Amino acid sequence: MSALRNHICDVRQIQVGSAHDASICSGVTVVLPTRPCIAAVDVRGGGTGTREIEALGLAGTVDEVHGIVLAGGSAFGLAAATGVQAWLAERRIGLNVAGARVPIVAQAILFDLLNGGNKSWGERNPYERLARTACDEASGEAAEIGSVGAGFGATTANLRGGLGSASADVGDGVVVGALVAVNAVGCVTMGDSPHFWAWPFEQDEEFGGRGPPVSYQNKGAPPLLKGGPGQNTTIAVVATNARLDKRQTHRLAVMAQSGLARAIHPVHSPLDGDLVFAMATGEVELKDPIIGLTTLGCAAGDALARAVARGVYFAAPAQAGWQGPQSYRQRFGARPANK
Repeated sequence: MSALRNHICDVRQIQVGSAHDASICSGVTVVLPTRPCIAAVDVRGGGTGTREIEALGLAGTVDEVHGIVLAGGSAFGLAAATGVQAWLAERRIGLNVAGARVPIVAQAILFDLLNGGNKSWGERNPYERLARTACDEASGEAAEIGSVGAGFGATTANLRGGLGSASADVGDGVVVGALVAVNAVGCVTMGDSPHFWAWPFEQDEEFGGRGPPVSYQNKGAPPLLKGGPGQNTTIAVVATNARLDKRQTHRLAVMAQSGLARAIHPVHSPLDGDLVFAMATGEVELKDPIIGLTTLGCAAGDALARAVARGVYFAAPAQAGWQGPQSYRQRFGARPANK
């Protein structure tokens, strides 16, 4: 994969940190730009849990963001943004409002409350603490994926979910990366096979190199689903070093959503809280604002599809207390196979 590390941190000025607690089967992932950047969000699922996404809307007057948070815990997990905001405020990072510094931190959560672990934490909600730990761990290195951070407690209809990442060189100095916590109501594999829906976009056997199945027919069968309303969500961040305004950044998020449709079946359902954040650090000017953005959005969708498959492929085997499905490599193994 050229000189890239196949991670969202291939976008300079983007740092990622994760923290999880195996005793509660949940965790938090933070995305921290090294300086304020433009951000937007596109929401497609019917059951989202969010914080501060209105600030990223096209009607909003705030044009910078200082952190984005992905977390488990359903509504309890929204406390994570408080931890990130406090961490940033202690470092005087935030929007300058008449001398006061107000960190703008957007967040999305996923439901992982039925996967085992001790969820009876009482007064001490763990997500603020996990978020601060994730901030402390944040760096521009290509951090671990799979069963880490917000993806630690994630599941799909038939396999353990996870945190995935991928990146792409768009050309002319432009890079795009994706980060996703996969907790889908549907499947990322084709039926009962080990083949990923995202197989056409795979690069360098990054999620097993199995390619397409020899034969696959849906035949109109109903989709395999898990859980019930509010128990599922795939939440993602795409980032680029391109210089984009908020409207262009929103279009990037919209186009990146196609990556979820390429990698998950079904997606954007009434049971999901699917959404994609987009961030633009503004280092590289697009040569053409229309063709350049179109090419960038296409690459973002492809990278997000690959990130989904990688998150599930690298999920760890079930640990003690886990009540969810097996991991991909527990069930299918890690060696490429085409059958």
